[in-house]
Amino acid sequence: MARRLFLGTAALAAALAIAPTACARQSEQRLRVATFNIHDAKTAKIASGDDDRLKRIAEAILDIRPDVILLNEIDQDEHGLSGQRFADNYLAVAQGDHKPIAYHAFMRASNTGVHSGLDLDNNGVCDPNTTGRDFGGDTLGYGEYPGQYAMALLVRDGLTIDEDNARTFQHFLWKNMPGALLPPLTGSTNEAEPWYSDDELAVIPLSSKSHWDVPVILENGATVHILASHPTPPVFDGPEDRNGRRNHDEIRFFADYISGGQHAAYITDDAGASGGLPPDALFVILGDLNADPDQSDSRDNPVRMLLSNKRVQGVMVPFSVTPTLKTDRAGITSVIGDSVTSQFGMRIDYVLPSVGMRQLGARVYRTPLDTQVAVETPRSSYRSPQNAERFAASEFPSDHFPVFVDLLVPAP
Repeated sequence: MARRLFLGTAALAAALAIAPTACARQSEQRLRVATFNIHDAKTAKIASGDDDRLKRIAEAILDIRPDVILLNEIDQDEHGLSGQRFADNYLAVAQGDHKPIAYHAFMRASNTGVHSGLDLDNNGVCDPNTTGRDFGGDTLGYGEYPGQYAMALLVRDGLTIDEDNARTFQHFLWKNMPGALLPPLTGSTNEAEPWYSDDELAVIPLSSKSHWDVPVILENGATVHILASHPTPPVFDGPEDRNGRRNHDEIRFFADYISGGQHAAYITDDAGASGGLPPDALFVILGDLNADPDQSDSRDNPVRMLLSNKRVQGVMVPFSVTPTLKTDRAGITSVIGDSVTSQFGMRIDYVLPSVGMRQLGARVYRTPLDTQVAVETPRSSYRSPQNAERFAASEFPSDHFPVFVDLLVPAP
């Protein structure tokens, strides 16, 4: 039997000792923000409240105890309630030794699994009644049924989602981004011939899921804009690199959005309002961006557009203190780097705060060891103990690890 992931009451006590609370100074509030790809969470299992893997997912979340958390790869049911159902069925009840937390969810429509009626993958098959990859390849964002791989934002009770001022960009067309990296039809005698026809470009959105700007109002009156997305993986295509190009532009979208001014003049939200984020707004960019700054199949290292943006803090790279092993398909075992956020050995999940807030620390969470060490501990002053028990990545309930950041947010 695999070693149990969570360590019990001692770990819980240590985790709670650093759990985010309002700061003693009235002008600042402590805020813990997290992102977690929970690996294709299905509607039926969410509704049951009794799925073992999702209970372990919830146990990890309740150990971290975030104020705000984005969940990637959660089904969106036909009523758009699966985010709240996950919160109610798995987080509002105790999991193991971990006390419950009440969250309210923000969840809006996703492009995943929405069939276009067109042969977007150019494989000669266009049938909304088919299944599998033949269906998913012709959807507005890859999904083998409507709502697969969607996302939900959970905000703990006490904080307020400003839904009236939330913006979504689900329907913004890819072709309307200036300088969009639209794919060419490789192998054509005409090198300028596009992969997508004019009819296809008239329906293909930039977002494979959606892009959201969700203002969250804190108890001290401050508003923090949560900028959430989940760009398509830059793989599963051909030499035209249509997914790599789309991943690049999906990441570029928020780089333009936070830069504002002329950089964001082209942006129009689903309600018809134009422009980007105000220059004085506080924000956190978060999600599974499917791009590593140092490796992977990404096109032109798109995540650097965010990491180097002047409105993003000089980034404190999240890290884990848990020595973690992975085994590849050839059976070779190796140690996962301390900043890696996925079991396949890449840093692709991000929580990137804006300037204007104090960043206390950041973690990649693999076991409760990552919450026992105070997040204020600088990376340079901590090294994993050589005698620490090594943790097998395969024991974790997702192929991604959560990432969380602790901030001090000033009152307005």
